Amino acid sequence: MTEVINKYETIFIVDSSLEEEKVKEIAKKFTDLIEKSATIESVDEWGKRRLAYEINDRKEGYYVLVNFSAKTDFPSELDRIYRITDGILRSIIIKKDE
Repeated sequence: MTEVINKYETIFIVDSSLEEEKVKEIAKKFTDLIEKSATIESVDEWGKRRLAYEINDRKEGYYVLVNFSAKTDFPSELDRIYRITDGILRSIIIKKDE
């Protein structure tokens, strides 16, 4: 039986009120995590941007967009890790249509 590989896009927002080094560390943690369990097609660090609305009294966040291919069980694990990581304000994982 062949493994199903899907294409995904994830955007996560790191709390930019943290020290710049810590922000980069969190961004790298997630790109490394994705790279271990998936195939990264592109990483686009948008940097510090104004949020559309305040999250936890924060007006800005550090945005990172990653496009990757992975087995179907990986996105739920990635989402779980986003939720338990301090410093992540928001995240979303979208399955892309072929």
